[in-house]
Amino acid sequence: MRAVDTNVLIYTEVVSSRHHARARKVLQDLAEGGAAWAIPWPCIYEFLRVVTHPRVFYPPVPVELALEDLEQILASPSLLLLSETARHGEVMSRVVRDAGVSGNLIHDAHIVALCLEHGVSELLTGDRDFSRFKGIKVVDPFAT
Repeated sequence: MRAVDTNVLIYTEVVSSRHHARARKVLQDLAEGGAAWAIPWPCIYEFLRVVTHPRVFYPPVPVELALEDLEQILASPSLLLLSETARHGEVMSRVVRDAGVSGNLIHDAHIVALCLEHGVSELLTGDRDFSRFKGIKVVDPFAT
């Protein structure tokens, strides 16, 4: 199963992004396809935080528009939303220790731990920081 990271969601939303068309196509193929795919809950909140923040995008995306667009994504019948399971503490500790991460990279470790808990084998992201984590294949859908 594949999961998408925050940047795929952001680039889908931000029309001025050079990755907009590719991100939109990736998300559309996943949402309309028959195969199960996933979004970790932290990525949804991070998406909302980033696209509505006036210091990140000016003008920011209005919250109502971001929520409406997000509702369309969440309506995909093949989408699984990833949250913590009873094993989360164990998986999170292993992910953090194996990758030797701390500070800001703990957020990425959280996303990886959620993916591993739910059997996600591939994470679609333009963020190279994920390459330090074991057990998940990182695919950059924006690489040329």
